[in-house]
Amino acid sequence: MGFTSILHALLWIFLSSIRFTQNNTLFSVNHNQLLSKCQGGTEQRLRITRQVEIQRPKEGKLGFRSSYLGLDGPLEERNDVSIYLHVVVVHESGTMLGATRRVVGFIPWRVRSVRRVHGDGEGEERLHFYKSRGQHILINPRILDTIVRKSAINPTDTVLEIGPGTGNLTLKLLEAANKVVAIEIDHRMVHVLKKRVLERGLQGKLRVFEGDALRTKFPQFDMVVANIPYRISSPLVMKLVYGTSSFRSATLLLQKEFARRLLANPGDSEFNRLAVNVKLLADVEFVMDVSKRDFLPSPKVDSSVVIIRPKPQVPNVDLLRWRAFTRTCFSNKNKTLGAIFRHKRKVLELFKISNENDGVSSSHKESDAQDEGGLTSFKEKIIEVLRTEGFEHKRPSKLSLEEFLHLLSLFNQAGIYFDGRHRQFRNEDSIEDEDEDDD
Repeated sequence: MGFTSILHALLWIFLSSIRFTQNNTLFSVNHNQLLSKCQGGTEQRLRITRQVEIQRPKEGKLGFRSSYLGLDGPLEERNDVSIYLHVVVVHESGTMLGATRRVVGFIPWRVRSVRRVHGDGEGEERLHFYKSRGQHILINPRILDTIVRKSAINPTDTVLEIGPGTGNLTLKLLEAANKVVAIEIDHRMVHVLKKRVLERGLQGKLRVFEGDALRTKFPQFDMVVANIPYRISSPLVMKLVYGTSSFRSATLLLQKEFARRLLANPGDSEFNRLAVNVKLLADVEFVMDVSKRDFLPSPKVDSSVVIIRPKPQVPNVDLLRWRAFTRTCFSNKNKTLGAIFRHKRKVLELFKISNENDGVSSSHKESDAQDEGGLTSFKEKIIEVLRTEGFEHKRPSKLSLEEFLHLLSLFNQAGIYFDGRHRQFRNEDSIEDEDEDDD
């Protein structure tokens, strides 16, 4: 048997049946760690200094394995770069027995450096993105183009963008719309955004408000297109849907789990108060999922794009009382309505509100509230309403929008009222609170 045959045999043994004296896992690599070690592209190889002894079962030591990470192209070029593992097997005598190379990952050109968060190579400012503030910049140009296309922007439209960040989406909106109104809370982002827009000569089409979108009064606009931070998603959606501004649609990039709850229907495990409140006034359409890898820095979870379209005709209902009603119903969505409305504190609260609505004086209210007989009678009235059409043993998570509207109408006809004053657009509308019980 010649030397070449021996070499091939030994290499086959290495690839098929060897085991390592250390952990059998070769290694794991974090793209960002690799980038930092490569100094932004000045190095093409990341050497792994350790050599691992290799042994074959029952035959003792075979030799050493020397390995390193490599990149198949310079990082400066605008193409995807593969990360490969190169393994060299050396006999203990020093003779190289063979080598193997396999790709273990790749780095898209658009995410190689925090300095390059813009797909067109613009913006060399060093920015620290705060994940706690939901600062995740969408960097995939194909996703950006799809969002703009699905938004169906007219050349005469004024588009409201909430949280534009460094302007990746803004620049595309400016090309499609007549004007873009952007609301950004981070002055650093505002600086970069204005600089990029100025370089494109589009500054005349952009108006920027620096501040909190939840506290800022929205100007007139035709549609919303925005990448929404998760921590303000619920109150912001409620501000849009229940606000005074009339608009055609809102194309929103949201955390995937939040979007699923917003899209949930009666009977779904995700069905919640926010979903039924939004369904009262608008229709919600799913567009697509977006991978967390399409953001910089990458969030922990994927996202989804949805489009909210206000309904042309909505039920004739007091919106604040409606929201107070659904808040009570969803105080524990897994309990029956009978159990929820038997809670003494809820009965007392509704008792006071209903008496106030009927014009009963404050002194009479207090005396009636202390009258166990009056309170008991009011509680029985509530249960009677629930029993009228079989609502007592139903759960709020199973009710349709029409059933909620009908139940509220039955309560009001019986003189039972809900009051949502002083609670407009507060964070308690968040779906994160939906399962909390007031007990």
